[in-house]
Amino acid sequence: MTTFEIPTVTTERLRLRAFRPGDLDAYSAMQANPEVMRHMVMGRTSTPGDVWRTMLMSLGSWALRGYGMWACEKIDGGVFVGSVGIFHPLDWPEPEIAYSFDQPSGAMAFATEAARAARDWLFEHVVLKRAASFIRPDNLASKRVVERLGAVCERTFEMRGSAYEHWVHHLAGYAGSVSDAASAMRSRAPMFIVFFE
Repeated sequence: MTTFEIPTVTTERLRLRAFRPGDLDAYSAMQANPEVMRHMVMGRTSTPGDVWRTMLMSLGSWALRGYGMWACEKIDGGVFVGSVGIFHPLDWPEPEIAYSFDQPSGAMAFATEAARAARDWLFEHVVLKRAASFIRPDNLASKRVVERLGAVCERTFEMRGSAYEHWVHHLAGYAGSVSDAASAMRSRAPMFIVFFE
């Protein structure tokens, strides 16, 4: 049997944890909301089947890369409010600090707190000196979040047929390039433990 650890991170109001099957209904409702999804990678709403695959991909990223996305819930009551973490598909130029929150939950009121926790966890546990946030130019709320975290906009570019601003989160005291970040990723050791029976 192969096993791997997904850490739980807590902030003042939030718990970042592994996705569970019971998250499907709340996550599907969130991703069926056009206002939530218009700024996301797909730019469209998702079916429950799509959301289930997203949850599986989020869990699998932890096994394959040693980091990934968390489900995000309120500590008070355990209500699912969104997702946050490190998103890194094969075609991404570098790991991304990514987040999405359900509008009824207070949405962006939690985004800065959760994204800061994800960024800090990444820099503490992965040999990496920078990470990105890829934001559509009209997503003003997300740009305010990364500005609060001290990220800087490096460029605007096209990815998967859409324009994105490439915001960069630097490890304190470092201002390296995308190629430096990729090199650090190739040289890092896996952070998960694997057992075979």
